[in-house]
Amino acid sequence: MVFDLTEEQRMIQDTAREFARKEVLPKAAELDENSRFPEELIRQMAELGFMGIAVPEEYGGAGMDNVCYAIAMEEISRACASTGVIMSVNNSLACDPVLKFGSEEIKREYLVPMASGKTLGCFGLTEPGAGSDAGSQKTTAVRDGDFYVINGTKNFITNAPQADTCVLFTMTDKSKSHKGITAFVVDMKWKGISLGKHEKKMGIKASATSSIVFEEVRVPAKNRLGNEGDGFKVAMNTLDGGRIGIAAQAIGIARASFEDALSYSKDRKQFGQAICEFQAIQWMLADIATEIDAARLLTWRAAWMKDRKMRHSKESSMAKLYASETAMRAAVKGVQIHGGYGYINEYPAERHFRDAKITEIYEGTSEIQRLVIAAALLKG
Repeated sequence: MVFDLTEEQRMIQDTAREFARKEVLPKAAELDENSRFPEELIRQMAELGFMGIAVPEEYGGAGMDNVCYAIAMEEISRACASTGVIMSVNNSLACDPVLKFGSEEIKREYLVPMASGKTLGCFGLTEPGAGSDAGSQKTTAVRDGDFYVINGTKNFITNAPQADTCVLFTMTDKSKSHKGITAFVVDMKWKGISLGKHEKKMGIKASATSSIVFEEVRVPAKNRLGNEGDGFKVAMNTLDGGRIGIAAQAIGIARASFEDALSYSKDRKQFGQAICEFQAIQWMLADIATEIDAARLLTWRAAWMKDRKMRHSKESSMAKLYASETAMRAAVKGVQIHGGYGYINEYPAERHFRDAKITEIYEGTSEIQRLVIAAALLKG
């Protein structure tokens, strides 16, 4: 693996960093305080090609690689984690499975507008009684001629209130557990689809999350991704890539905590000197900086492997596990360095703390990541 970024990767890093600094960061506190969906930022990111970075140009994307995607995700999330996860879901969880498993007709109809940012996607896997255990989901799809009739409820769906398209997972054969799962591409405007509870969250508050209810929804068979029973494979393959996006988001949050704490430590004076002069503060800063670099290298490795179509389940889980826990540790130390000011919303340290926690939970908890890593190690 070459550690030097290519010209294209440096270009997207510069573009994303400048956009994040000028457009996203000034709005981050207001978006969080008002739980406001950043519609104008999503439009601007679409214009920059950020809503389908690794999707080929022929399908509406930017035609770049997954390292570019990780780089851009980090920069956007450093400014606003909510905006970052909206971008991540559209790229990783909506565009990617349609690109890999959709027919040419489905790609033209759904992928092109999502990758170009004209529409927004979401990912319907989690249910009220099925989180880490995807095989226990209860949403059903029953074949009826050229259609499937779908009934059920999905829970904690990022982007759902604004989404135009849903990559949906259902049970077509309950007797087969996870081998009976089938995936579909669903238009959120279809009859029988409604939104449930709009969640009030601890963090990433500008990213809308709600349940989706499906009542006798007729989905054309041509909207199926892969064959009947392929849904679990589609979901796991998608999450392998999605974890790269969340790892990059976590690195962005960790960077925000670190950079804000470093700046504050140079300005804040106690006992006649800046607090950055104290060894206790220096060691915290050193630990955070080291962990951020390590997390970034893990994430870029997973993205690099994905670009080369190498199996990367273990590496993606390692990146997501380490980056998310780094984000949480960085956020805790960021608040500590700010002292009492870190606990009030006058400073962004408390927002970073709230935003960091979810990265250890969604797209596979830290415990699930450890199971994936251990399974790969034991398999040899």
